[in-house]
Amino acid sequence: MSDQAQFLKQAIAAGLLPSDARVETPESRPWPVVLLTALGAWLAAIPLLIVVGLMLGDTIMHNVAGPYIVGLMVLAAAILLLRGQDIPLFVEQLAIPALIVGSSLLAYGLFEHLPSALACTMLALLAGGLTWAIPRPWLRVLLGAASAALTGSAILIYMKNGHNAYAELWIALHALLLLWLLAIAVQHVLLIDGAKALAAAAFESFFTGWLLVTLAGLAFSSGMTFLVGASLSNSVFADVMNEVAPQSVTTSGLFALSSSLLTLAAGFLLWRSWPALRPYAAAVLILLVLAWFMPALGAVLLGLSISLIAGRWRIASTAGLAAAWIIGAFYYQLNWSLANKALLFMLAGSLLAAIAWRALAPKASTPAPPAQSINPRQKIGIALTAASVLLVANIGIWQKEDLIAHGQPLYISLAPVDPRSLMQGDFMQLNFQIPFDTPSVGDISNPSRPFIIMKRDKQNIGSARRIDHGEPLAADEFKIELSPKNGSWVIVSDAWFFKEGEANRWAQARYGEFRVMPDGKALLVGLKGEGLKGL
Repeated sequence: MSDQAQFLKQAIAAGLLPSDARVETPESRPWPVVLLTALGAWLAAIPLLIVVGLMLGDTIMHNVAGPYIVGLMVLAAAILLLRGQDIPLFVEQLAIPALIVGSSLLAYGLFEHLPSALACTMLALLAGGLTWAIPRPWLRVLLGAASAALTGSAILIYMKNGHNAYAELWIALHALLLLWLLAIAVQHVLLIDGAKALAAAAFESFFTGWLLVTLAGLAFSSGMTFLVGASLSNSVFADVMNEVAPQSVTTSGLFALSSSLLTLAAGFLLWRSWPALRPYAAAVLILLVLAWFMPALGAVLLGLSISLIAGRWRIASTAGLAAAWIIGAFYYQLNWSLANKALLFMLAGSLLAAIAWRALAPKASTPAPPAQSINPRQKIGIALTAASVLLVANIGIWQKEDLIAHGQPLYISLAPVDPRSLMQGDFMQLNFQIPFDTPSVGDISNPSRPFIIMKRDKQNIGSARRIDHGEPLAADEFKIELSPKNGSWVIVSDAWFFKEGEANRWAQARYGEFRVMPDGKALLVGLKGEGLKGL
């Protein structure tokens, strides 16, 4: 008797495994053979299913019971094939499209004769039933994912009022998370016995798919993440995400509180299960702050902690990726200034780095050699350097803020640009209508900047007149300082930066919006559309 068989016999005798447990025979066929066989099976199944559909078309379309009868028959055949222990790979792959067709026929009948929410619920229960009937772990994961998607759809349809799509999606996704938590509790309490190992395995696969859909939905609900929007800016996927995502981090105080409480629960579970992490519990406080501003983050962190504790490393990796996506999506919360967002992440990153440094610092058994003392003059030099950097940065910020607050508004018409270079990544090329060539103004290397004379109408729309050569200005004229850019002189800037995924929005721009001071200093603060409408 082999070691595996002996071990299996002892586990059954001890009650750790059911009496019919057996060791699975590993797949010995090369993956190219499996792939080609599956492809052949699907190609053979498609015309067969089309023929069956044509033969039974009238029965399905004109008979109330038709979709259910045919669907159940096809499902039963697929289940019998998939329950076989040693079926050929070709036959197994034939059963997969049959399973899909049978489920689709039942879905057609249910949506035809029942309210949509009830139909989704019935199909979700069907997916759960198929999980117990089909002993294929990868299929059980897919069935769990389908059941979660259908359950979430049923909740959304039931709540649908059209007022707040994000709130409805948030509630539906957290309801899915709550059901997953209940399932984990049931598994821990009722399926811990080794005699129920087969049921526990089916449970595990099904709710793995369930959690994957929940995590994907939570990431999706947060909107497009940092640096991804540029590559998906014109896709339907990006449009849907931007439509659903919250436009403000303060969408609901209840959502923020719930996210923080779920984060606290995640930290508590890790604190109780892994005592080695207790000295670094301060990291939970940082995550609590982030979760307050990111309503989907708390649920993901809770799923991550439970997966880590249970040793579900692949699911934990997926949860970590979803958490990173949600944190990156905070970049697009436009009701926060970029400086405030940078400050939040700088503080959070610095504190987390300090905690990580403390955790990874070697615990030396011998006293470390005394550190070399720093010369007092060096200390003064370091302090003065840091103060100078802060002073220069803050003076620049103050100047810009003062210009925005006290500068006169001015709008300058945009000239047509090559459509092939209109949108480049996350900025738009600007070209203002000026009736003369600015490169001929003067040497670009000249430290003194030239000025352009402009005239403003009643709508504050400016039109360029001439280059300033020191002559007196008319009552309705003013000057704007030109800036060197790419070997030429431009009005303030030749680009407008925006978040990824908003190319279509800013492509409607017709005017640049400026603030201008009496000395000619100007700042580009926005873009306007036709009739100076905001974008």
